[in-house]
Formats: sequence, C-alpha cells, structure tokens
Amino acid sequence: MDDLVQLTRDKNKDVAIITINNPPVNALSPAVAQGIARAFEVAKDDGIKAVVLIGGGRTFVAGADIKEFGKITSGKTQRGAGLLPLLLQIENLRKPVVVAIHGSAFGGGLELAMAGHYRVAAPNSQMGQPEVKLGIIPGAGGTQRLPRLVGVAKAVEMCSEGNPITAQEALRLGLVDRLIEGDLLTSAITFSRGIAGSPLLKTRERNVKLGTLEQNAPVFAATREKARTKQRGMIAPLAAIDAVEAATKLSFDEGCQVEQKLFNDCLFSDQSKALIHVFFGEREVAKIPDIPKETPIVPVSSVAIVGAGTMGGGIAMVFANAGMLVLLKDADQPTLDRGLATIQKNYLSSVKRGRFTQQFVDERLELIRPTLSYDDFGKVDMVVEAVFEGMVLKKEVFGQLDRACKKGAILASNTSTLDIDEIASATSRPEAVVGTHFFSPANIMRLLEIVRGKATGKDVIATCMQLSKKLGKVGVAVGNCRGFVGNRMFGPYRREAQFLVEEGASVEAVDQALHDFGMAMGPMSTGDLAGLDVGWRIRKEYRHLEKPGVRQPFAEDRLCELGRYGQKTGAGWYKYDENRRAIPDPEVDQWVRKWASEAGIAPRKISSQETVDRCIYALVNEGARILDEGIALRAVDIDIIYLNGYGFPAYRGGPMWYADAVGLDKVYRRISEFHQRHGELWEPAPLLKRLAEEGRTFAEFNKEQTVMA
Repeated sequence: MDDLVQLTRDKNKDVAIITINNPPVNALSPAVAQGIARAFEVAKDDGIKAVVLIGGGRTFVAGADIKEFGKITSGKTQRGAGLLPLLLQIENLRKPVVVAIHGSAFGGGLELAMAGHYRVAAPNSQMGQPEVKLGIIPGAGGTQRLPRLVGVAKAVEMCSEGNPITAQEALRLGLVDRLIEGDLLTSAITFSRGIAGSPLLKTRERNVKLGTLEQNAPVFAATREKARTKQRGMIAPLAAIDAVEAATKLSFDEGCQVEQKLFNDCLFSDQSKALIHVFFGEREVAKIPDIPKETPIVPVSSVAIVGAGTMGGGIAMVFANAGMLVLLKDADQPTLDRGLATIQKNYLSSVKRGRFTQQFVDERLELIRPTLSYDDFGKVDMVVEAVFEGMVLKKEVFGQLDRACKKGAILASNTSTLDIDEIASATSRPEAVVGTHFFSPANIMRLLEIVRGKATGKDVIATCMQLSKKLGKVGVAVGNCRGFVGNRMFGPYRREAQFLVEEGASVEAVDQALHDFGMAMGPMSTGDLAGLDVGWRIRKEYRHLEKPGVRQPFAEDRLCELGRYGQKTGAGWYKYDENRRAIPDPEVDQWVRKWASEAGIAPRKISSQETVDRCIYALVNEGARILDEGIALRAVDIDIIYLNGYGFPAYRGGPMWYADAVGLDKVYRRISEFHQRHGELWEPAPLLKRLAEEGRTFAEFNKEQTVMA
C-alpha cells in the first residue's frame, strides 16, 4: 500500500492484515488515516473473509499526531471531518474487523480500535482516552462509542480523568473480547476465522449499557462534582462529561455532533494551547544544546544519601523505588532511627492507599542500608548530600566525600539555593560535583532541578538527566545562581505575598486569590507546609548581600522568632489542628497590623486582581532575568519547573507561557506601574522590556536563540 500502512494476506489469502507502521508510536497522522482508508477499500475484495488491524513495532496506536492540533489552531491547516468518516468506513465493512492491540491504544488509537467489530489484546497492553490532559476531549466518536462498550460510569471516568486501564480491566468491562497470550497476530487471525460469518457487532448500535436517565443522573452529578474539585479550573473534563451524557440521551449521529462542537470549543481554547505547550515542553527540556546524545553516561546502580531527615529519607525512597542499593547515613543513631521510621511510615501509607504492594515495599526497604560512617562510600556510584541548608556544613560534608568516594563517583548536593561552585571547591574534583535539587516530598514530587556548576562534567549532567527518567522525575538542567531557577523566582513571588499582607490584605485573602488563579496552594499555606524556618535560615545566610534601604518583608521572620514555623510546630501563618488542617489565626492579623504600623505602613484595601498580578508578575519578571542570564536554557524550562515543582496550574502553561498569552506589552506596563509605586524591586527585566517594545514573546525569543546556537 504505502510506507505507513501495509496490507498483506495470511497464508490462506482470505484474511487481510492491515499494519500501521508510523514509528515510534504509530501516531494517527493524516497520512496514516488516508493509508488505513485505502487499505479498507482494498479489503472489500470478495476473496477476503475478515480483516485484522494491528500496529507494527512496539505499540498499536498511541494517539493522534498532536502537532496537527497546533497546525489547526494556528490556521495553517483546516481540521475537516477528522477521523469520524474513516471509523464509520471501518465499522460499515461487511466482514468482521478484528483490532489487535499491544502496547497502548490511547486517544485516537482507542477510537480507531472501537470502530472494529472485535478487539483482542496482549495482556500487558493499556487503553485510554487521555485527551483531557491536553485540554481537549475525544473527537472521533470516542465519547459515544466508549459508554456503549464499558458502560456509562466507567466511560465518563475514563473520558473526564484521562487515566488508562489495563487489558485485564478492559476485558472485564467488555472493551476487549479476548486476551492473547503468545503471538498476537497469529492468534488474531485465528480469532477472525472463528467469527467469520457471525453477525457483525457495530459498536455504535450497542445501546444496552447506556442505562436510563434515572440511573445516569447521579453518575453525571458525582463526576461533575469530582471534576470541579480534582481538576479545578479546567474546561475539558466538564466538556467530556457533557459529551458522554449526550451519548445517553441522543442518537449516535446526534451525539457525535455534540462531541464535535465540544471538541472544537476545547481545541481552540487557551487551556488546550497551554497544555499542548506543556506536552511538548516536557520533551524539549530533555535536550541540552551542548551535550549531544552520544555523551558517555556514568553507570549508576548504587547510591549513598548523607542526611536521614525529611529530604534525605524521601530521596532514599526515590532511588530504592528505582531498584537501586541505597546507603543512608546520618551523624547519630537516634536521628538515623527516626529517618528510617519515617520511611517505613511513608511506605505503609502507600500500601494502604494501594499505590504499592507489601511485597514491593519489603523489597525496597531491604535496599536501604543505614550507616553512621563513610566506610562503605567507596563502593557507591553516586552520593546525594541532603544535610541542613548551610554552606559551612555542606563544604565539610563534601570534603569528607572527596576523601571517601571512589574516582568517577558523582557527588551531588540537594541544596535548594546555595552556590554549587563553592560547594565543589571543597573537593579535588569539581567536575564530579552537581546539584540535584529534589522537591519535597521527594518521593512524590516529579521535578528534579539539575544544577550545572562551572566545572561540572558533561558526562555528569548527561547521566543525571538520564537518571531523572529512571527515577520517574522530570529533570531540568539549570545554571548556578542563588536559588537556581525555581527558588530564585519563588523568592519574589512570596516576597510580594508577604508585602500584600503587610499592606493590609488578610492572610486568607492572599491565599484565596492565588488559589482561585489556579495555584495548588496559596503562598502563605505553601510557606507553612515547607516550614517558615527554612526560608528564615536562608535569609540569614544571605543577609549580608541585601542592599541597604531596599524594603524587605519582615512579618515571616517575626513569626519564626515566635517559634511559629508552620505545620511542623502547629502554627505559622495559620494555626493547625491535630490533622494539620489550617485554621485562620486572628492573632497573626493583629501582630502584622502592629508590626506594619511600627514600620510606617498604612493599611489599605487590596483587590484579588492586584494580589494575582503582583505575585504572578513577580515570577515573570524574575523569570525574564533568569532567561536573559542563561540560567534557564529556554522559557519552557521555567514553565516545566513551575508546573512540576510549585503547583502552577498546567492549564495556564507555566508563568512564561501565561505572560505570552496575556501579552508582554500588558505585562510590561503593569510591572512598570508597580515599579513606579513600589520602588526598585519592581524594575522591569531588560529582556521583558525589549520583547514588549518589539511586540515579541518569550517563545519567539527562544526560537531565535535556538537558530543562533
């Protein structure tokens, strides 16, 4: 047929085998769809009794070609009728079509599979409609066919949440007709012979599982409530629910029309554009211009963690979960015992939630070996230091590591703010020293900032980037400066939040404004969760670098002086009950008003819009400086850091994408207004000013930089 889709026949010449070959994931590009359509025209031949549709390579079809969506929304191409006519062509074939699934059948791939009359699958395959994660919904009848196969409750869950199901669950639900052990194609051909001549089961005509209005009403109500809570602010999950509901109330054709309208509304939304940006961004951050793919990798199969506190224990779990042997060191036995107890408690919680089996946990705990000495450090391939955030202590630890570790071992620091080059100066091998900034809780959070010192070897960076994938993390390479990318930007964000409280906003109002914007938590709640003493300790470390006469927030330091460190002490910006639930504390408001009055700050009324603008634009302005300095390679790197480490809403694309969407001219004018009103901390970043005046975006700036490189 063609390079992307081939039609062959089995040895008896009466079963057509249509194979999709569009590596690596057999994405349903327009050319693939055209190839499938041509193959099914040939399959009408009277000599063919049945058709088997299968994917070549490692998977069936992992979805549509996402780049096509960008072409449509940018106006470069027209969407046309989409896949729906092709799927009707397949379903209308007057001989059985058996779809053989291995790997994954996601999105358009599952829609394609559901157009077949039968589905068989390999036991390790997965199926799903993950479109909502791109801000869209199934657009080729997926919301109409899926409930006819698996029932309304499961269909609405799959389409609104986007999570895959296993082949075993698909069999139980009726999405597939048989699981195939052994050779999938051979068994699919045998299966097709067995059903040749049987009545053809068109999915669109199966209405038994659609239920009644009375049965479905509570299902849709509960799913909408869950979507509004769990996927707060997102439009696609609610649109997916509406589309599935249409399947239960309208004919198949009418339901498809509703689906098409909802799909188009989602596709052309700002949310979809942002989420597609994120999808490609997570792939883009893996590319480092001066580190080619063939850069040698340091083999890492064993690690040592220095520090068994909250971060050290979490990092130990991360490596153990990846199957690596872990030495966990601390200075004394009680501290080490507490760290191990916390690890066991965390694993127990994961077992109770069904995230891990007890066997998995037992095997992981066996991999974590406690120690009070550096004696066995000479055997490990990598060390991650996770002691308190103080330069003197960290340099002392790295001096000991330099003496204890073998040549070629990677020496990593989990510092969140400190100078990697100064830490490396305590060793005789700065090329082996790197920052690996895990985010708390380390065993949960996906982000890993990989900090490159001036002497860090390319092989070390390449290894850490590859290792991040093995650990289930999104690794982003960043340059070396105070706070790197994430925390350097987070400083101005939380600075403005504190200023707003000092100027008259309530703690709860600031948190609510940012929560309503889409942040996972407000800035004051975030501080209480992380521990206010962490930032306090860092500020004291850098106090000598502050410019005299420039306003600095004071309220949080005063709370720390009162012993209010946040959740860990039962009080910070909020009070906390025994379940760590936040309770507004009127005393804090009274103290802040008193402290502000003593500082000569008169209270005023502050709108939620000002709160959002000052906090979010503080991120953007500092992000522009970081980009201009080359600390971040690309604007999208900043976005991915903020989505995965700081709770920035994915449907807004990250702070730099959000600024581009608002318009850099508007952002620049607002920042200039704050500069005039609040002083030099708000001086617009030169890059932001330049791009705004030229009518360009951060994304365009990065494209130009890439071309120049």
